[in-house]
Amino acid sequence: MSKLQQTPSQTVGPYFAYGLTPTQYGYDLPSLFSPVLAQPNARGEHIRITGQVFDGAGQTVGDALIEISQLDSSGQPVRTGADARALGFTGFGRCGTGMLAQNHYAFETLKPGAAQPGEAPFINVCLTMRGLLSHTFTRIYFDDEASANSSDALLASLPPDRRATLIARREASGAGPVYRFDIHMQDSAHGRETVFFDL
Repeated sequence: MSKLQQTPSQTVGPYFAYGLTPTQYGYDLPSLFSPVLAQPNARGEHIRITGQVFDGAGQTVGDALIEISQLDSSGQPVRTGADARALGFTGFGRCGTGMLAQNHYAFETLKPGAAQPGEAPFINVCLTMRGLLSHTFTRIYFDDEASANSSDALLASLPPDRRATLIARREASGAGPVYRFDIHMQDSAHGRETVFFDL
């Protein structure tokens, strides 16, 4: 009897954003996860993360799906649905780039705490978009955590000129802290390719 192998990822086409975030795209179906990770009662610093995905020609991608996962503000994971309801924080969110102006994505979340001493706070990112046979993974670090970033083992493992592609920039906003994190699929006139991880 032959052993069945894993089915290959098949993400080519625009259907994943519609199917995984139907509420965002105006369909009369509930989304399991949304771009809002943190409710008003969630403890910690409430932040907004926004950005765009750029292709190799420097054009914004309008059919990308961004998923983020992170620890809470004290550096702890959200383990169950009951925990998420009690904390007002899910720890996981999804956002498509096709419904916001200029193909932006945006998440309402908490600034995460570090998982352990010597590690900088970060957010995990999974990206799916047209032309990719498999999703890609990267991370978001924060530019106002310079001391923690300097001692983070993963950042230190990267060439110095590549680390900046993982750093979100804090921007002034009258609506609270906003971090800008653009994702570049390849080098272009618009920016350096974002560091992606082979997971």
